Amino acid sequence: QVQLVQTGGGLVQAGESLTLSCSASGRTFSDTTQGWFRQTPGKEREFVAGIDRSGGTYYADSVKGRFTVSRDNTKKTVSLQMNSLKTDDTAVYYCGKTRFATYAYLKSLNSYDTWGQGTQVTVSS
Repeated sequence: QVQLVQTGGGLVQAGESLTLSCSASGRTFSDTTQGWFRQTPGKEREFVAGIDRSGGTYYADSVKGRFTVSRDNTKKTVSLQMNSLKTDDTAVYYCGKTRFATYAYLKSLNSYDTWGQGTQVTVSS
């Protein structure tokens, strides 16, 4: 069974950068789609970015041009590089795994079967 362990996150000022990483155990990492979501109190977890098994990337409009998702299949790791952070980016970030590869499923919370533990990102003004 695949498990996802997240590292990174923390407190930064607006305009600064952070990188989140998500490491997977198990044998099937390279043929899965990985996604990043975030959640703030009282709100549903929302799609941030995703990367499919071919390396195709997808982003929410709110982070396009600022965030970059990448994967290293050898290391079984997916990363989220976050630049030009805004206070609105403050949230708990989660990485997830899904067997679906199309965008409609990739951005849907219910498509994911495994989640990381979550990591707090706080952006101060």
